[in-house]
Amino acid sequence: MWLLRTSRAELHYFNKPPPKFAILSHTWSDNELSFQDLQALHSVATSSSDNPRSRASSKIRECCIYAESQGYEWLWIDTCCIDKTSSAELSEAVNSMYQWYASASVCYAYLQDVHAEEDGSVSDTSFRRSRWFTRGWTLQELIAPKDVHFLSADWRWLGTKRMFAAFLDLITGIDSEVLTFDRPLTSIPVAKRMSWAARRQTTRVEDEAYALMGIFQVSMPTIYGEGRRAFRRLQEEIMKSSADHTLFAWVGSFWALLRLPGHGPPILSKSPGKFTIRLHGILRHLRDTRRGL
Repeated sequence: MWLLRTSRAELHYFNKPPPKFAILSHTWSDNELSFQDLQALHSVATSSSDNPRSRASSKIRECCIYAESQGYEWLWIDTCCIDKTSSAELSEAVNSMYQWYASASVCYAYLQDVHAEEDGSVSDTSFRRSRWFTRGWTLQELIAPKDVHFLSADWRWLGTKRMFAAFLDLITGIDSEVLTFDRPLTSIPVAKRMSWAARRQTTRVEDEAYALMGIFQVSMPTIYGEGRRAFRRLQEEIMKSSADHTLFAWVGSFWALLRLPGHGPPILSKSPGKFTIRLHGILRHLRDTRRGL
């Protein structure tokens, strides 16, 4: 696991996460610095005796400064703390990411499109419309950490996940008890967990599946280029570890199977976007018709 030293934005490798580190959750921009970019900046800064942090991108620099001000020596940022030229390292990172967010002492959810007022307040509308709530990867980044701190575009503190739990429930559909760790994630039916991702988007289609591995506590190799087969593999892995039949309760397949027994479409969904129907309605219909999936 690569981590940034917050005082200098230098990359250091750890065989296992340190006991205390911060982690960033954000949406990507076009000018994000990669692992290689940061290493190159470090080389230039070293030759000129500059602090490499001063040459980093605004986001990396400001996050390092903020984390350091909160007492954190180490920080993880997905854009620059994974060597994506190594398929093995990328696959390991994607499979470990949920646990890394869960292990972090604090997660900073940086809302780049939310601007705070002078007193630090922010409107409900501005908050709920943030792009951060529409992305696939930020789903697990909201759920996994125990302590999430929301920050505005100018790195001002807005509040915590626990403070906003009820409002976050309204925005995301994720039960507030799950967000506050008062209810185990595993107690939530598979279909409902899938529904949390139904309206979220990823740049790569494969990430629709990879971003959900931690939500369902499964691991599998990442194969960029496999397309929607990734989501099928995810469902197959879920079936191996869970007997929850709501996995098959997705829009289209379920109702078609009821109308045309034996002639319906494939039992597995092509994407999480199909899990938008209300779960209680599905289960009630199953009970009333006494049919299994």
